[in-house]
Amino acid sequence: MSSLFERLKADAKSDWDAYVRHPFVLGLGDGSLPKPSFQHYLVQDYLFLIEFARAYAIGVYKAPNAMEMRKASAGMHAILDETSLHLKLCAEWGLSQDAVENTPEARATVAYTRFVQEAGLRGDMLDLIVALSPCVVGYAEIGTALAASGTGLDGLNPYAPWIHEYAGEGYQAVAEASLAQIDRLAADYLTEARYPRLLEIFRQAVRLEADFWQMGLDLAG
Repeated sequence: MSSLFERLKADAKSDWDAYVRHPFVLGLGDGSLPKPSFQHYLVQDYLFLIEFARAYAIGVYKAPNAMEMRKASAGMHAILDETSLHLKLCAEWGLSQDAVENTPEARATVAYTRFVQEAGLRGDMLDLIVALSPCVVGYAEIGTALAASGTGLDGLNPYAPWIHEYAGEGYQAVAEASLAQIDRLAADYLTEARYPRLLEIFRQAVRLEADFWQMGLDLAG
């Protein structure tokens, strides 16, 4: 039997494809993405990750047992560790941590992060992890695909560090742990009557991911 994540991804295929093959992603892969777009995205993604860490903190409270509490706590720490790449790249462009943290959140950042937090606050642990999964697992899929293509990874692509971060073993392990957690929780919480609601949460999160890429392209506030 396929995993819950694979079922959700298949049932939201058009939205998923629009997310993982967004023009922003393709521009990362071949290095053609305008630098201002990536810089705008990177600052907003730092703010985004801070709020995602808060979502994992909700997961600690919502967890049904100590093991899932530890998994949620580990997820929170992994997300916070991920921000070090953002700050390193921003520093190379002359942006200090204070400058990044004091940047106002774009509307796409607010919409996505608060949606995920609300999913966790209103629902249970499975609702929350499903809402988080397009980001956690999607970035692993994107990183793997871009690294496998080999395009622009010869040292000339300014986005190679980003690609290697998400294609690397460390982040891939984070994604695998998230997939395993979804299936553990599904074994206890999933019913067929509930599935349509989970699919709607998943589909909305995927669309918000695509909106986030578009925010970077448009330099939107």
